Amino acid sequence: MSEELPAYAERVLEVAERIPPGRVMTYGDVAEWLGEGGPRQVGRVMALYGGAVPWWRVVRADGLPLPGHEVRALEHYRTEATPLRLTAGGEPRLDMRRARWDGDPGQGPGQDGSRDEAHT
Repeated sequence: MSEELPAYAERVLEVAERIPPGRVMTYGDVAEWLGEGGPRQVGRVMALYGGAVPWWRVVRADGLPLPGHEVRALEHYRTEATPLRLTAGGEPRLDMRRARWDGDPGQGPGQDGSRDEAHT
């Protein structure tokens, strides 16, 4: 593998690094913010190169932690106080309404001042 990342991958990883602690963007959000590619392309970049950036902040639109990485992702979410909610079955899931970041640098974690049961 080449040591140089493809240009698109570099741009995706730069967006991932900009997401503040406690916030998330979906794969589609990242593609839209960049104005190129789509959720699958962003997911592919994250799968291949995302280990060096806060990968847990780029998520599926349904708020479920990435399969196979649930435990590690949930540790990060709890450490960063990312808004979570519990499903009817008691499983933690991202509260996308509160956790989603739109790319505005002034929009950090906890803007609404609320706290969630899943963090206690």
